[in-house]
Amino acid sequence: MAWNLKSCDSGVEIKAGAVLPATEIHVEEAITAVKAGKVIAVPTDTLYGFACDACSTEAVHRIYEIKGRKQTSPLAICVADVSDIKRFALTDGLPHGLLDNLLPGPVTVVLKRGESSILEKSLNPGLDSIGVRVPDSNFIRIIARGSGSALALTSANLSGQPSSVSVKDFENLWLHCAYVYDGGLLPSGRAGSTVVDLTEQGKYKILRPGSALEETTSILERFNLAKAP
Repeated sequence: MAWNLKSCDSGVEIKAGAVLPATEIHVEEAITAVKAGKVIAVPTDTLYGFACDACSTEAVHRIYEIKGRKQTSPLAICVADVSDIKRFALTDGLPHGLLDNLLPGPVTVVLKRGESSILEKSLNPGLDSIGVRVPDSNFIRIIARGSGSALALTSANLSGQPSSVSVKDFENLWLHCAYVYDGGLLPSGRAGSTVVDLTEQGKYKILRPGSALEETTSILERFNLAKAP
């Protein structure tokens, strides 16, 4: 990939693939890149991830190319706030207050997409559900909010390789991103988010234990959800 020069508000020329601090001063160029269909790398509250506009078929395809991942493997989405989830997935059947107790945090909730979802059909084709994240990380949430869409989000690594807790862990993939944002060493110990399936009303199923299993399970049971077999 060519090292295209881009300008930011400071007037400094920045090369595509450059590593920048994950601070609010660099949010605007991140939002611009996402809106332009580019892929960026960002820290979350668990791992580093590749993110792009979830409603851009070209950008989503690019993420699969970067990771060397089969397009049959679904991607999750990230939104800025719990109140945004209903734009992309069905929440009506959930106990009142459940999502506000689970999120923001290191949890991916799998919900039914429904016919009203504004997600492109090309995202996870053939699936009627979608994994949704609201990370406890202001940087990525500000980008999602500014994009006006949802971000497709997946771990920043080659498919099948260890997850990344620092930007150095995926240094060989920097050039494939418009920008790489450095939030330092993440403390998750390479454990991703806890993934919980909430598509069956009144029940939950843990699809991946992740880094918040006990807390997540406690919240689910406090809301009287039964563990699905």
